[in-house]
This record gives sequence, C-alpha cells and structure tokens, in this order.
Amino acid sequence: MMTTTISAVAAEPGVLIPRDALFGNPTRTQARLSPDGRFISYIAPRDGVLNVWVAPYGKLDAARPITQDVKRGIRQHFWAYDGKHVLYLQDQGGDENWRVHSVEVASGKDIDLTPIAGVQAQVVGVSPWRPEVVLIGLNDRKPEWHDLYEIDVATGARKLVEQNDQEFAGYLEDGALKPRLAVKSGVDGDEMLVRNAKGGWDSLLKYGQEDTQTTSPIVIEGDGHTALIGSSVGRDTSALVRVNLDTRVQTVLAASDRADVAGVWLEPLSRRPQAYSVNYLVNSITALVPEVQRDIDALTKALGPQFDVTSRTLDDRKWVVVVDDPVTALATWLYDRDSGAVTKLFDQRPALTGAPLAPMTPLEIKARDGLTLVSYLTLPKGSDANDGRPDRPLPLVLNVHGGPWARDAYGFDSEHQWLANRGYAVLSVNYRGSTGFGKKFINAGNLEWAAKMHDDLIDAVDFAVREKITTRDSVAIYGGSYGGYATLVGLTFTPDAFACGVDIVGPSNLATLLGSIPPYWKAFFEQLAQRVGDPRTEAGRKLLAERSPITRVEAISKPLLIMQGANDPRVKQAESDQIVAAMKAKRLPVTYVIYPDEGHGFARPENRTSSYAISEGFLSKCLGGRFEPVGDDFVGSSVEVPAGAAFVPGLEAALAQHSAPMPAAPRQEAAR
Repeated sequence: MMTTTISAVAAEPGVLIPRDALFGNPTRTQARLSPDGRFISYIAPRDGVLNVWVAPYGKLDAARPITQDVKRGIRQHFWAYDGKHVLYLQDQGGDENWRVHSVEVASGKDIDLTPIAGVQAQVVGVSPWRPEVVLIGLNDRKPEWHDLYEIDVATGARKLVEQNDQEFAGYLEDGALKPRLAVKSGVDGDEMLVRNAKGGWDSLLKYGQEDTQTTSPIVIEGDGHTALIGSSVGRDTSALVRVNLDTRVQTVLAASDRADVAGVWLEPLSRRPQAYSVNYLVNSITALVPEVQRDIDALTKALGPQFDVTSRTLDDRKWVVVVDDPVTALATWLYDRDSGAVTKLFDQRPALTGAPLAPMTPLEIKARDGLTLVSYLTLPKGSDANDGRPDRPLPLVLNVHGGPWARDAYGFDSEHQWLANRGYAVLSVNYRGSTGFGKKFINAGNLEWAAKMHDDLIDAVDFAVREKITTRDSVAIYGGSYGGYATLVGLTFTPDAFACGVDIVGPSNLATLLGSIPPYWKAFFEQLAQRVGDPRTEAGRKLLAERSPITRVEAISKPLLIMQGANDPRVKQAESDQIVAAMKAKRLPVTYVIYPDEGHGFARPENRTSSYAISEGFLSKCLGGRFEPVGDDFVGSSVEVPAGAAFVPGLEAALAQHSAPMPAAPRQEAAR
C-alpha cells in the first residue's frame, strides 16, 4: 500500500526563497577576460535567453550582447587568442551534438565553425602562438572517433591535422596546436598515454584499469619538451607530475595523501604550474612559486579561502576570481596583481542577496566496512544551535550526485539551499566510486552498483538517524543520472528505507543503458564493462539484470516521481518509459514528467524552474515541507506529464492553465 505522509514536520526557516532566484537564469555569469585585457565578456539573459555580452574593461555598464540565441541559451564560451573573436558551443535540444561558433566582437558576425548535422564537435585547444585558428575534434568521418582539424576563427576554413585511425580517446596539443599526446584505451579497460615523436606515435606511460579515473594528461608546457599529467601510477591519490617527453623521466611536483590534486593554476604563456588545489572536506590551494603565494594570501584576506581563478589576461596581470562559499551565491571579482586591488565585478544571483542561505557542514561518515565517506549536510536556517545538528529531527532529503564518477563538494549548492529553505535537512554523500579521493576509493565501487555503493547511502541515512538529524520514516531520496538510478534502487532494493523518491534521467535497466550509449563513448566502453558489468558475457548479463531496478518493480511501495529529457543521448527516454510501463502494468502509481526539448538535464530556465516546482510539490506531499505555488513557472515550458499528475499538489491545475489557449491580444491603434 502506498504511503503518502510521514510523522516528522518540516522546519520553518524564514522567508521562502523564490525558485526563480535559485534556478532561473543568472543575472550574469562566466566572466572571461580578453587575452589583451581590453574587454571582459560574460553570459547574461537577452530577452530572457542566455547570450554572450562584451564590455570594455572597467565599463561593465557599457556591455552589449554579441550573440542572438533565442531558445536554449548559451552556457559555454571563451575568447580566441586574436582578441577579436569569442567562441561558444551550442547543441540542439540537449542532444550533445555540440557545434562551435565564432563571433566577431566588433560586428557581431556569427560563424558556425562546425556546420555538420548529427556530428559532435570538441574544442581541443587554442593558443596565443596560433591566434587565428582553433583546434577542434569532429566525428564526421566515424561517429566513434574524433579527427582533429584546424579551423580559422574568422572564415571557418577547415584543415585536417590528424585523422584518428589509431582510435585515440583524446588528444593533448602543444603551443603550436600540434597533437603531442593521446590516450589509447586497451581491450581490458587499461589505458596508454602515447607521445607523438618523429612523426609517429609510441608509448609514454602504460597504466591499468585501476588508474584510468585518476591518471590523465593536463597540458604540454611552453617549451614543448615536458608535459604535466595527473597520475596515480604507483600511488593511491592522483599527483601532479611533470613528464619529460624526450626521456620519459617523471618528477612529482605536488601530491596529497588525503585526496587527489584537483586543479592546477597555469601561467598563460609558459603553461608552467603556479599552484595546485586539493579538495578533501574543503578546497585548499597551495602555491608552487613565491609570487603566487602573495596572490593567494591577498585573495584569502579579501575574499576568504573558498575562491578560484577562472580567467586571466595573457600577461597574467589581471584575474577573474569567483567565490564559491555555501552562503555566497558565486560572487565574481576582478584582481589586479600589480596594484593588489580586489574589485567586485558582479553577483551572479543578486536576488539571493540577503536571503536566508544556510551554512553547509562537511562530515566524515563511516561505512559499514570502515570506508570513510566525505559528505555534506545543510540544515534549515535557524534549526540548529550552531553545532551542525538540528534542535529536533527533521525530514531529510538524501541528494545523490550523478556520474557516478564525480563528486559532491563544499560550496554554494542551489539544491541544498532550496531544500533547506523548504524545511528539510539535506545530505549529500560521496559514496564509493566517487572521484577525488584516490583510486582505491573509486575502484571500491567496481561492480557494486546497487550493492556496496547503495550500502554507503543507507549507512549515511543510518548515521543521520543515530545523530537525530532525522527519523527513519522521514527520508526521501533524490538525484539525477546515477543519482536517479540510486533513487530507483532505493525504492526497489530497499523499499522500506525511503518515504519517496525523485528520479531525474536515471537508468532503470543497466543492460539497455550499456546497449544504447553514444557511439563516441566507444573508447570508454571497456571501463563501463569493468566497472558496471559486461553485457558480452553470461555472468555480466546476469549481474546487470540483478542490479537493475526494472527487475524489482513489484517491490515499489512508496511515491515515485520520474523526470526525463526526450533527447538525452546518455540515458535514453526508453530507460524511463520502460519502468513507468512496468509500474502501470502492476497498477503502481507513478508521476512521470517529460521535456521534449531537453537532454541529460534541463537547460532552458522555463523547464528547469517547472521541474523544481513539480519536485517541490511532490516532496511536500511526501515529507510535509513548504512549497511555493507554481505561479508562472510553467510559462514557456515544454513540460508534459503523461502519468500521475494528480499526486502532486496543484500540478493538474497548473497543467490545465499551461495548455489553455492564450487570450487574443487587444487591438492597438497605430502610432501617430
């Protein structure tokens, strides 16, 4: 019998933060300095759609839009080194067949550099030594493999540089935009880093499957004789290593026993490392050269420790710095290294200024086998006496990250703030298989989907119950991609552990998931077979079936919300369709939401805010938290709800209003 209420009551954490302030378009974001420092670009709405804007340096009020996207919005952009063109990427409806566009700043002329339907473009590199071209990978010859092309940013003229006959998974270029390193995947899930020497490719470094998630090339340094790589070969965590491309000699430049080297600051021209970051519970930055230690000290004094440098001028004298603190919604600053001035450029979401944002508490939770799970807890504002525990147990949302080869981290998290503001405790867990904590932690997740990886989530819930953060009957599970799969696993493998679940683009059948991956994931397939299960063997097929929620549909006894993008190239719509059909066949209620113009996640703000409106109403029905009425959140959205709309408060009425014909606009007299 389906349960729709629980005993716990949500907290009342002050004023309700509007969904649009958290999930609508940012006012401004992604600031980028032109190489010469004369301009600064950023992404901001133009008629409600995200576009690229450019302003003279120091004159943000004089910014003007240089792109004209009218539907999906632009989410990735950067400068060509000629200082005259801005490059951006765009796909169609979330299909991830990216095209690269070049826009002339002075005229706004937009050129599609990769105008080939059904082909995915990958930006491999740009260089100040070749400012007129960009190096791009295209899978137009074979959908599984990307060939390399130089493309003129002003004309779109294309020249083949490297035909990928050796089936490399990826390339690394030098300052002349010549491919110098490549990654070659092996038949057993191992990999090889190969070098381009004397016109041919030979082995530079071989490593096994256990190192593939923690070993990868970073950059060819300026002299062309050395490369920086992240490597866990011969150690657990990924270290910053310099490799001599002529002699193969390796030198460890930075390492931590607690976590991988997570990021590297590079001097723009020499590409030499200046500093590195390690992210265990929180991110920390360590200088490699004395001058940059002074910069780190100055920025820490001005902004606190949670910041990152996201853009630099070519002479490295001016930086864009973004503060990523749980209660600071991504403020963007300019730093002048010569004067030491730290000047605020903009708040990405100024509507959150003064909002009751809640602090985030890093935690170390022990799994049942002793593994340490780095986790993050956010409580409703005012619900605790500053000890990281609520004064009384609260409903809890277990927010599971996707990937699974990704991680949760300390910083501003719009979903944590949203859920905490609605009265829930929010817990995110870096379960085994998550990245950032060394190869042993990642490899502990091999073949453990719906097994030990799920045990980690249950152990985290048990911790929250022991600590009186929540009660056992007051926990929802929520997530996207692998997090959506974890939601389905939670409601099928452990149906008594959760009061309800929200699955966003999560796979329900591991066999059909692996059978429908994009063709350009071919190099990654052996890793999937080793880490998830091998569909080519009888034992592998048996394991995939055992670990698939679709095989346990009859166990579902709690409310389930499923959301899907119709154009998702990673987790096809069939993954959601089949479990919804199976539930209907067993007369189990389910709420199913589809976005016809979205992919693996929801990019258009109208779709994004409507999805959170539905999730919010669903959780309020299950956990008793607050919710903001739908209001105008469905305006402009493509949302469709083919099943279960009646379960979510206000959803049927919102859909009826959304689908109703708009009244005719009143006639206006001609202007005189």
